[in-house]
Amino acid sequence: MVESERVPAERKRRRPTSSGVVLSADLIVDAACELIDAQGAQAFTVRKLGAALGADPSAVYRYFRNTEDLLLALADRLIGESMTGFARSGDWAADLRDLGLRAYRSALRHPQIAVFSTVRVTGRPHEQHAVDTGIGLLLQAGFDEATAVRHYHALVDTALGHAALDAGVLRLAPAQRVADEQAWRDEYAGLPAEEFPSLHRVRDHLPLMAGSAIEPALDLLIAALRREAPGSERREAPGNER
Repeated sequence: MVESERVPAERKRRRPTSSGVVLSADLIVDAACELIDAQGAQAFTVRKLGAALGADPSAVYRYFRNTEDLLLALADRLIGESMTGFARSGDWAADLRDLGLRAYRSALRHPQIAVFSTVRVTGRPHEQHAVDTGIGLLLQAGFDEATAVRHYHALVDTALGHAALDAGVLRLAPAQRVADEQAWRDEYAGLPAEEFPSLHRVRDHLPLMAGSAIEPALDLLIAALRREAPGSERREAPGNER
């Protein structure tokens, strides 16, 4: 991560902290990430961050204007993680699916951070690069500018929406997760066929509801994009051949 340009360079601390380290924007974001992963976003304070760094809390503001500035940097860090190792394959649709899964998995590695990172616009380099890459793939597919933006919006919201939902599940107590999973096997699977004919018919498959729907959702979206892409092959319906 590039150190914040929002804070004048002369304010940044160059002396070691009491723990013997020299602060940097990267080090502060690392520590904030560890704190929020361990204690949750609601419990995060700059005072706790200062203690973890072995520095006065005010030292954080030599690198970030305020807590909001720091949290946006943290959200951008997750986007950077998601893009690490990404390489175009030559198949724009497969690459879009990869981008969606990367965004989802990065958020799920840090479910406590995903609480706020999935709904924010960072306006920072990692996010800018990710958006440019995704929209570029859609332009490569032949979509016009406005359509490329709309489709990228749908892709990102699908990935991050599922990340936020699944992060919420991960924040449940283990007993709550087990109870929810068990409900699909017990309460739903045992409903009478006379009153719930559809549920009775699919009763053996209802445990699938306990898992994440991210991959089926992305597959549906990508399949639709392939069909809609300019120049894609569309078979004539039977009887309409010319």
